[in-house]
Amino acid sequence: MNDLYNSKKFTWGLFAAFAVVWLYVLGIRTLVPPDEGRYAEMAREMWATGDWITTRLNGIKYFEKPPLQTWMNALSFGLFGYGEWQARLWTGLCGLGGVVFTGYAATRVFSARAGLYAALVLGSSLFWVASGQIDSLDMGLSGMMTLALGSMLIAQRDGATPTERRNWMLLCWAGMALAVLAKGLIGLVLPGAVLVLYSLLSRDFAIWKRLHLGKGLLLFFAIATPWFVLVAQKNPEQPYFFFIHEHWERFLLKTHHREGPWYYFLLMLLPGLMPWLGVSLQALANGVKRDQQAVFQPRLMLLIWAVFITFFFSASSSKLPGYIVPVFPAVAMLVGVYLEHASRLNRSLAAGVLIVGGLIALAAVPLMVGSAERHPDERALLEAYQPWVLTAAIIATAGGALALLHARHLRRDLAVLTMAIAGFLSVQLILTGFEPYGNLRAGKTLALKMLPELKPDTPIYSVRTYEQSMTFYLKRTVVLVDYWDEFTFGLRQQPELAIPTIEGFVEKWQQHSAAQVKAVAIVSYEAYEALKTKGITMRVVTEDSRRMVITNL
Repeated sequence: MNDLYNSKKFTWGLFAAFAVVWLYVLGIRTLVPPDEGRYAEMAREMWATGDWITTRLNGIKYFEKPPLQTWMNALSFGLFGYGEWQARLWTGLCGLGGVVFTGYAATRVFSARAGLYAALVLGSSLFWVASGQIDSLDMGLSGMMTLALGSMLIAQRDGATPTERRNWMLLCWAGMALAVLAKGLIGLVLPGAVLVLYSLLSRDFAIWKRLHLGKGLLLFFAIATPWFVLVAQKNPEQPYFFFIHEHWERFLLKTHHREGPWYYFLLMLLPGLMPWLGVSLQALANGVKRDQQAVFQPRLMLLIWAVFITFFFSASSSKLPGYIVPVFPAVAMLVGVYLEHASRLNRSLAAGVLIVGGLIALAAVPLMVGSAERHPDERALLEAYQPWVLTAAIIATAGGALALLHARHLRRDLAVLTMAIAGFLSVQLILTGFEPYGNLRAGKTLALKMLPELKPDTPIYSVRTYEQSMTFYLKRTVVLVDYWDEFTFGLRQQPELAIPTIEGFVEKWQQHSAAQVKAVAIVSYEAYEALKTKGITMRVVTEDSRRMVITNL
């Protein structure tokens, strides 16, 4: 069982099982706000309106990010209808494709065993698996950057023919262009900076002659430029907001209130790299070693990719865990290469760290419920979630113990496979068990209860809040009342799409009542109490622990 990588029957069977589970679980959970509801709703509106240039959220211009994911999600809705798995299909395919391409690239550049290990590592890493099954931009960007990274490695490897080098480099340029369309200029800036640092540290300046810059730049601009030109023509205000506010100011200023300490992402890597944390540092250190017989140093490029991107985002004033997802394919390849020749002691250490991680998770389960002041309904849901996390921790601990046994008996392929299966299953349990609480956060149940109250022309208001997922499940936009947040820029362009004050809403609500026109509003409990003081007619349609739905008739 130490030559599993040589068995096509095994590798194809493993991939088939992995792909079936990966794609199946895309549809078993509610779209949790803010990200999943936001990007699903943007795509629903794009498909419904037929406007593929101006991206909107709740009918309001929304230019924080480029449109690649919105395009793909809209196509998914057009082909398969509206639903959870359709909303997650693009990110799911990016995550699955990233695993396959990482394994393929590692096989071409290093060895077949290193390729299998790299795929197993990436396909079981907590952050990669979770990001690949959540409708957010991080996996779309990471999938395209993985395409660029893997293509660069294959193109630049020693022994590549001129035709191979040209074709793979063109694919690399295409990957960077799609990364720009996925999340902005970092799709070009990050790979470009990595290349500059690599050429300096390796003293391989000749690599710039092997990039096919002319053809590559033409392809890059042919893919990346058209949307930016078209959207600027239709919306002259977009370039400043997107390029200055969303790039320069987001990186340097704290206007988005997502700041964290400089070591924020280093802390995020601790859970994110599980179950491979015990071997990741050694694998990164191994990337420094130079192959004296080779011109191109792929391990060094992978190391620079992982380290630079981590510290680049560490310097930013805006920090969210998903920002560092693009580093995981590089780390996975380094871990795969390292594990191929790692000693029994190091393999045992990796399994031991997984055991410790599982035990820590077991000890932390009682702390999940949090504050005693939490609403009883939410507390009950979190208590119901605890057995799922407990089971995940048990599987991680047992998987580490079994992998340790395999490592001690020199069954290296089985040791790696066991850790990968344990990690993958643990993440699936954590995600799946979150569904009841995720449903509450999304307000899906309330949205479905609202539907019988609605006619096609029924006005819906959202008072001092915006429920990111409810609009998707209602398949309707709402009129925002006294709410700005991420809509500030769009509402400055189209102020008529919202009601800026509570007083304005009360006046409109009373007009509806006087005309016997039914209206519905989504309100927080705080807003509801404020409205009661205004003396307006309100009937509670439905409510949960987070919000209420009221009507005037």
